[in-house]
Amino acid sequence: MVKAVVLVKSPKKLIAARLRMVKSVYDSFPVSGQFDAVALIEVKELSQIKDVTNDIHSIKGVERTETLVQVV
Repeated sequence: MVKAVVLVKSPKKLIAARLRMVKSVYDSFPVSGQFDAVALIEVKELSQIKDVTNDIHSIKGVERTETLVQVV
């Protein structure tokens, strides 16, 4: 399994709740700072991370993301 953290910039107040509806997102929560929310994802293969981030980008109000992949 591959885990990643996706940092999300969005002015929408409920963006963290919307992130939880994306397949492979097992947790999300609002944060303060440069980004507005964090989505924790887990997929079987590294190549699937792009699909999840594309799904996140399709949420109305998402301005940008930054993905940090766990290194083991």
